[in-house]
Amino acid sequence: MAAVKRITQYFSKTEMALWCSSAALIICSFCLFDRSNYLTLAASLIGVTSLVFNAKGNPVGQLLMVIFSLLYGFISYTFAYYGEMITYLGMTMPMAVFALVSWLRNPFENNKAEVKVNTLSKAELLWMGIMTIVVTILFYFILYHFHTANMVPSTLSVTTSFAAVYLTFRRSPYFALAYAANDLVLIVLWILASMHDIRYMAVVVCFAAFLVNDLYGYASWQKMKIRQSRSC
Repeated sequence: MAAVKRITQYFSKTEMALWCSSAALIICSFCLFDRSNYLTLAASLIGVTSLVFNAKGNPVGQLLMVIFSLLYGFISYTFAYYGEMITYLGMTMPMAVFALVSWLRNPFENNKAEVKVNTLSKAELLWMGIMTIVVTILFYFILYHFHTANMVPSTLSVTTSFAAVYLTFRRSPYFALAYAANDLVLIVLWILASMHDIRYMAVVVCFAAFLVNDLYGYASWQKMKIRQSRSC
């Protein structure tokens, strides 16, 4: 009971309602479309939980993202979405580890449960843009070599994923918007997959829930940024 009380005190009513509704939606879609792949259900619930912690700037969110990346990489492999598999296992997961270390090393006023929000310079944003283009081109040829299904959205997923993980590592509020863009791409990807196997509609619903949570995360980080700047 004490642990439950601490959780309800830590998260706002909006955040609790968002997590509960997202989890309920994910479970309902699993029961409706899948009912067999419990790995997908576990990954979805872990993923949406990580986003709630990320919205608070809590490093626990990055730890959960590492676990989600492992599970999602395997799920992507089952439908020959090798781009997703390579992206999450070879880029998102390692960058989540680096982000975890970065967030732990940069707490706001020694509060380990809240990271200090960072503001990127125009020069760094330009450098990030150049790196994103290079990574996108490189991954396009890698995906082409492995005969990846649905090449265009798969390549766009790499683009948005790289921008998202970089911004997360650098503690920029815009990481949530980059992940929201990635969610939109993934919704398209898994709708295409569900045309062949209806079970993948559960993954579509998962990323729809992620989209709402990422948009909330961006708004939450903007509020954090204002509050932290006033405290300095």
